[in-house]
Amino acid sequence: MHAIAQPRIEPIVESSTIGLACVIGFYFSFRVFLVLLSVRLLGTDPQAGVEISLALNFALLIVAAFFSLGEVRYPLARMAQQPSVRWVFLFLGFSCFSLLWSSTASLSAAVAYWCAMAADVAILILMLRAGPITDVAHSLMKGYVWGACAVAVIAWLLPAQSDLRLGDEELLGPNQIGYLCAFAFFFAQYLWHEKKGIWGAAALLLAVTLLRSLSKTSIIAFLVGESFLLIRDKTMSRRSKIMVALTGVIVLAVFGSLLASYYDVYTNSGIQVETLTGRLGIWAYIGAESLEQPWIGHGFHSVWKVIPPFGSDQFEARHAHNELLQQFYAYGAVGVCMFLGIYGSVFRQVKKLATGYTKTFFFGLLLFVLVRGLTDTEPFDLSLPLWAIVMMSVLIEHVRVREETAALSLAMAQ
Repeated sequence: MHAIAQPRIEPIVESSTIGLACVIGFYFSFRVFLVLLSVRLLGTDPQAGVEISLALNFALLIVAAFFSLGEVRYPLARMAQQPSVRWVFLFLGFSCFSLLWSSTASLSAAVAYWCAMAADVAILILMLRAGPITDVAHSLMKGYVWGACAVAVIAWLLPAQSDLRLGDEELLGPNQIGYLCAFAFFFAQYLWHEKKGIWGAAALLLAVTLLRSLSKTSIIAFLVGESFLLIRDKTMSRRSKIMVALTGVIVLAVFGSLLASYYDVYTNSGIQVETLTGRLGIWAYIGAESLEQPWIGHGFHSVWKVIPPFGSDQFEARHAHNELLQQFYAYGAVGVCMFLGIYGSVFRQVKKLATGYTKTFFFGLLLFVLVRGLTDTEPFDLSLPLWAIVMMSVLIEHVRVREETAALSLAMAQ
C-alpha cells in the first residue's frame, strides 16, 4: 500500500506567523485611536480606553508567544549580538529599575505602561525568532501602514479642532496623527521599493493627512528626511524625482488657503504653550527640574500629572517636547548616555551597509526621527520606538550579511 502523503505543516505555520505580524503592525499604529474610539463610540471614560489598549497589547504578546513555540529560526542570543538590541535591553532595564525612585503620580499606571513598552519589544523578538526575518519585518510594516491609513481615514471624518487641525481637543492631538502618518509613509516607501505591493495610494493618503494634520514638527522632519532620500537615492531617475517634487508643490498649492488660515490662527489666537515661545517655557521648567536630579533623573512616567500645568489654559505636558531633554529629565546623565548609545549604534549599523537604497532609506528615516525629536517626543518610548529599533537592527544585519555573501560569490565567480 502506498503511504498516505502527510501535509506539510511548516508552510502553514509560516503563513500564520506572517499573518500575525500584519495584525501586530496594524495594532502598533491603530492603537493611537483606541482611547478616542472607546470614549466616543462606547461611552467609556479615558481610563477604560487605556485599559482596553493595554489588554490588547498583552493579548498579542500571549498569541505571539504561542506562535513562537517550536523551531527557533533566529535565537535571542544572536539578536543580542547587535549593539542596538543590547542598548534596547539596557534602556528597558534601567527604565524599569527607575520605578523604584520615580516621582510618578501613579505607580500602578507607570508599571502598566512600562510593561506595555516591554511587551512591544518582546512581541517583536518572538516574531523574529519564529519566522523568516524579511517576511516578518515586511508583513509588520504592511500592517503598520494599513493601520495608519485607517487612522488617516477616521481623522478626516472627525470634526476639525478649533485651531483647524485634525484630531480631538481632549483625547488625540494632531502631532500624534502627523507623526504616525509620516512614520508609516516611510514604511510604505520601503515596501514599494522592495516590490512588496503597490503602495502609491496609501503613501499619498498618508502624506496628505500629514499635511492636513498641520503638525509643524512632523511636517518639517518629514521634509528633511524625504529631501535627503530624494537627493541621495541613486535608484530613482531624475524625471521621477522631478515628478515627486512637482506633486509636492501641487499638494501645497491645494492646501494653500488652509495653511494661510492656520498661520493666522497660530500667530493671533493660538494657545501659548503650542507655540515656540510656549515650548521654550516648558523646556526651561523641565530643564531646571532635571538639574535637581542630574544623575539618575526623576524616573519613568514622571511628567504627566507631576509637572504643573502651563499657561492660561492650564496645558498639562505629557513629556518635555524634546527627546534629549526628556531622557535627561527621566533618567539623568544615564538617560543622555542611553540616548546617544541607541541612536549612535543604529547610525553605525546603517553605515556598514553597502552604498544603495537600503542604506539611504534608513539614514533618511533616522534623520526624520532625530529632527522630530528636537521639538516633540513620546511620553515613555523613544521617537524611534524600541520595537522598531529591534526590527531595524535585525533587518539591517540580515541585509548586510546578504550583501557580503553576494559580493563574495561574485568575487569567487570571477
